[in-house]
Amino acid sequence: MSGPAPAVILVRPQLGVNIGACARAMLNFGLTDLRLVAPRDGWPNADAGPAASGADIVLEQAQVFDSVAAACAGLSLVFATTVRNRELTRRVVTPLQAASEFHGLPQQGGLMFGPERTGLETEDLAVAHAIVTIPVNPAFGSLNLAQAVLVTAYEWARQGSDQADAVLVNHDGPAPHEELEGLIAAVDEQLARNGYYNPVPGRAAAARLTMRNLFTRPEFSAGEVRTLRGIVRGLSKPRREG
Repeated sequence: MSGPAPAVILVRPQLGVNIGACARAMLNFGLTDLRLVAPRDGWPNADAGPAASGADIVLEQAQVFDSVAAACAGLSLVFATTVRNRELTRRVVTPLQAASEFHGLPQQGGLMFGPERTGLETEDLAVAHAIVTIPVNPAFGSLNLAQAVLVTAYEWARQGSDQADAVLVNHDGPAPHEELEGLIAAVDEQLARNGYYNPVPGRAAAARLTMRNLFTRPEFSAGEVRTLRGIVRGLSKPRREG
């Protein structure tokens, strides 16, 4: 089995020329689903076309989103690229390992890349299931945005289905991201209703980030997400006296 080609998600990209270069790298290896989150200079961008060097189909079909969560809708397994340690607990894989997992998925996955200057923020990483780190020279780890896209797209293209078939056993892959977001929203709503965030001033933001980390990291299947939603509904109902 060979899974669908992953989407490439560029979070707050700064320069149109870099978006075009990413489109060129994508199409070289058969990726066409480009998703832009709040591009700094808006979209479309006149500088992207020349840099794409003919990868016009990628630019023409590019979608723009206001948030990372919205850009991940319809995707199952989402990997975020970063080289820096963050406060979230996430498993870390190489581009080769990520590509193998994508090929083992029945649904489409996604690769997330951060802004050119700063990379992904903790809140962005909290939406992803795992982290991809490109094993570059530790003394000089300077990759530009298009190069990072190129490396991960190349690894996806060269992976054969034979290697991928053994990646996931008795598991139909992570749930579509919008279903996971629905679970997180349901838990958050119930906690807020019960006053969970009230006792400690300023606790809400940190608590919500921790909760998102807890629900995103395990890569729950769609069935598991539905079960957890049912548990939340069951706990929120008034207790019936016997």
